[in-house]
Amino acid sequence: MAQQLPAEVDAAVERWMTALEARHLRDLTFQEVSGALRALSSCYVERRGRLAAGAALEGRGKRAAFALFYAPIHRLIASHVVGALALRLNDGTAIVDVGCGTGAAGAAWALGAGAPVRIMGIERSRWAAAEAAWSWRTLGIRGHVVHADARAARPPRGPHAWLAAFVANELTGDVRDHLLQTLLAGARAGRAVLVLEPLAKAAAPWWDSWVEAFGRVGGEPRQWRIAARLPDLVARLDRAAGLDHRELTARSIHVAAPV
Repeated sequence: MAQQLPAEVDAAVERWMTALEARHLRDLTFQEVSGALRALSSCYVERRGRLAAGAALEGRGKRAAFALFYAPIHRLIASHVVGALALRLNDGTAIVDVGCGTGAAGAAWALGAGAPVRIMGIERSRWAAAEAAWSWRTLGIRGHVVHADARAARPPRGPHAWLAAFVANELTGDVRDHLLQTLLAGARAGRAVLVLEPLAKAAAPWWDSWVEAFGRVGGEPRQWRIAARLPDLVARLDRAAGLDHRELTARSIHVAAPV
């Protein structure tokens, strides 16, 4: 089952979901968003070759569908993993969220870190970068986003941790290889690292090579099947688009920082 969060975190997430709905259904109908969600889902499953070119966020319908559906699901998955692995961080730690998207996974770690932390996002999509900054403000999290691709990720000064959530599967091979080396360097420097990716093998045929590489720096792979209660809007979009997310799945690699 999903991890129990403190009441104040639940309240913040509820406010965020309400604000998301108001933000993205202001100029689009539910039917328009659910139709865009079907197209977006098809892109992830059948047209993965177009993801590296940004096809998932083409048009305001797909962007709204991503923000209202996949972002909350990514937050639920990341929140569960952070809680199950007890990924606590020290006060003032910066989470370097590479390919942060709309900021949902980074927010989940920040809210579950057990101490006030901040997020430094790296995101190539200007729309997603703006959405991440808005989400973090709405959730009461300190953070900023650098508009760049994954190759621009640099460690900040001071304590930090690395996050790459649902991004490596959307990168070209050379950018993904660069990201891997960046994360491995962070692990070797004693930084916590968390990688999250879809469980479907087709989404990450390179996964075994990452498991092997991270195994040399203490990385632990896991697979996740999570029975989660979807927020009402997400559940309604799930049904309307003909999807089925009663069980959320993912795979992870985690490198713990030395105690």
